[in-house]
Amino acid sequence: MTDDRAIPENLVRRAPMPASVSRPVVTPIMPSVVYASECPDELDAQYEGRVKGFTYAREGHPNAEVLASKIDALEGAEGGLIVGSGMAAVSAVLLGCLKAGDHVLGGDQLYGRSLRLMGQDLPRLGISTSLADPTDASAFVRAMRPETRMVLVELVSNPTLRVADIPGIAAVCREHGVILVVDSTFSTPRAFRPFEHGADIVIHSVTKLLAGHSDVTLGYVAARDPAMRKAIYDFAVTTGMTPSPFDCWLAERGLMSFHLRYDRAEENAKALAEHLGGLPGVRRVLYPLRHDHPDHNRAAALLGTRGGNMLSFEVEGGRAGANALTRAMADLPFAPTLGDIGTILSHSASSSHRALSPEARQELGITEGFFRISVGVEDIELLKRDFSAGVAAAKAAAG
Repeated sequence: MTDDRAIPENLVRRAPMPASVSRPVVTPIMPSVVYASECPDELDAQYEGRVKGFTYAREGHPNAEVLASKIDALEGAEGGLIVGSGMAAVSAVLLGCLKAGDHVLGGDQLYGRSLRLMGQDLPRLGISTSLADPTDASAFVRAMRPETRMVLVELVSNPTLRVADIPGIAAVCREHGVILVVDSTFSTPRAFRPFEHGADIVIHSVTKLLAGHSDVTLGYVAARDPAMRKAIYDFAVTTGMTPSPFDCWLAERGLMSFHLRYDRAEENAKALAEHLGGLPGVRRVLYPLRHDHPDHNRAAALLGTRGGNMLSFEVEGGRAGANALTRAMADLPFAPTLGDIGTILSHSASSSHRALSPEARQELGITEGFFRISVGVEDIELLKRDFSAGVAAAKAAAG
């Protein structure tokens, strides 16, 4: 039996967008994988940079470009690139700019996956790697080789919150003609802008504080040199590090409240660090602005009053104490991430640094009782009560 009803002819790619003299206040989500051009000449003009346009989403799309431009404004950068994750940004930089025979020197307290990339993946591609203490610029002088091409550091390390001597390392890199890459995820441009201190490339895991709601996975990278910028872009496009338009849209929305979230979380982190420091059963508290922090003077010089929202602490009782603490704080997420609008607790020995041997973790100061806190915007008195209960449970488990 046939259906004699007339089928409209304009349902499949035939209906134009509605005409309007007004424009949307909110950036539209544009999930299109591909963009149509008028003719081959126009497509050529886009690829050759003579006119502005989009072609294929892997090569760039409007939501990613809008987000990148806003982070560029925060960083004092231009031509930033959004990719699928923070580690995609790290990978695009290392593999887009380096070749077999090159040497890359990293800070010895990089994020765990960055350490794995340097320790296992780059060497099998013919790129040699080594690590040095980022709090000591002279260690980078000693570790330089004739084939050293790049240095990768984080201003504030994860999870022990050591503060790198960025000005000193930048001077070493300039002297040796080496590219300085700064992963600024922890500090964010609210606290520190690496390009103003000698960095050549800046990386962010947008997933964290910039987006701020644990609902997107994105990375950002900006390079000072246009040729380097193109090399990173080409590698990211070729290897398919495409960011989701929806994630970019969510991150842009999160970015609108970034300054408010950052300031409130930072205020809470300062107060929580002081509170933890006075609790029986807490062995140490690490926060850059505390006077007992090993890099306090450098933190004050580079960050001023911007200590950030991250802090770490150690409790008694080893793994038993750690388990007791998290169980006593059931309302607070125990999860391996940071930068959420709410406070999140993580345990480095069982998450970010689990691939390291116990001896290697001990050398970094990461014990079974060591925790990292990404402080959020909750009422500070509620956080104090939560952590008082958790620390007391850990102390009781320690016996």
